[in-house]
Amino acid sequence: MENQPQPLVPPQRLPRPNEHCWCGSGKKYKRCHQSADQGAPRLAAAPVTAKRPPARPIKAGRVSPRRTVPPHIPRPEYALSGRPGDKAVDEIMTGDRLERMRRACHAAAQVLRTVGAMVRPGVTTDEIDAVAHEEYIRLGGFPSTLNYHGFPKSLCTSVNEVICHGIPDDRPLEDGDIINLDVTIYLEGMHGDCSATYLVGHVEEQSRRLVQVTHECMMLGIAAAKPGRPVSDIGRVIEAHADKHGYGVVRAYCGHGIGERFHTSLQVPHYFEPSSHRRLVPGMTFTIEPMVTLGTWDHRIWGDGWTAVTADLQRTAQFEHTVLLTERGAEILTVLPGEKP
Repeated sequence: MENQPQPLVPPQRLPRPNEHCWCGSGKKYKRCHQSADQGAPRLAAAPVTAKRPPARPIKAGRVSPRRTVPPHIPRPEYALSGRPGDKAVDEIMTGDRLERMRRACHAAAQVLRTVGAMVRPGVTTDEIDAVAHEEYIRLGGFPSTLNYHGFPKSLCTSVNEVICHGIPDDRPLEDGDIINLDVTIYLEGMHGDCSATYLVGHVEEQSRRLVQVTHECMMLGIAAAKPGRPVSDIGRVIEAHADKHGYGVVRAYCGHGIGERFHTSLQVPHYFEPSSHRRLVPGMTFTIEPMVTLGTWDHRIWGDGWTAVTADLQRTAQFEHTVLLTERGAEILTVLPGEKP
């Protein structure tokens, strides 16, 4: 006897009207199951499009031993303990602090360019990690992710359905994969953070489109960052653009303030969150890094405690820049000197 499809059951916590529906349709809750959940006649949920690439879960490979950093390289406070400090820092960058921040961000952009050029079928993410590690050191910096809360590697490599925090291992990239490389360097007392999603060989159109729209979402979010405006403006435009294309926006992870500390108290949701009413002030430095999905925005965590994947195993893409808020808007810092974003 064939297995019967299981009925959709609403979760205990229902989404807000403008959040994506719990059923995984990709539609806003108010346009999908809200009326049914409130007792109105139930309408069939919008089906997940069959045009999406098949969910073929990746398998974790073997993780090599943690790489070492020469003793002359300055280290962040958590390098040995794995525990970041909680000392408050001035979130407004000026003078020498800002110049050091610029140099750290330029260095991060350089590392990302170097490892991005490695992406091709057959290369392992551990090989990418090894090159990133050596490039950080060549530039005089420390890999910010190394031992941050115990993370074992020098960058994050997130393939296909992995949203973020993928751990480099000996799995070779395959033709048709997409991969996000997330690079952060600690240099001259500052962290510079950026990431991009790359196509591996011949990638089908649906995934290529996802990657393109995700980059557009990031750039729209950057353009929306204006002095005196609330942080929520950034997520509003990102979610609207993703929603227009039928995509989800991950809610569990967000952009963040950055400088002497890897993550400051400033959080930047990539979906519209009305409670994110903190006003943006010139001199702030923070990341904008939307994670956009073909299907549901919900996530699951692997047993390693780090690797976050989409709950429906559909693909996801991410782009990230560190920006400086100026009187005119957001200036992208994670580019090479003289280079356009």
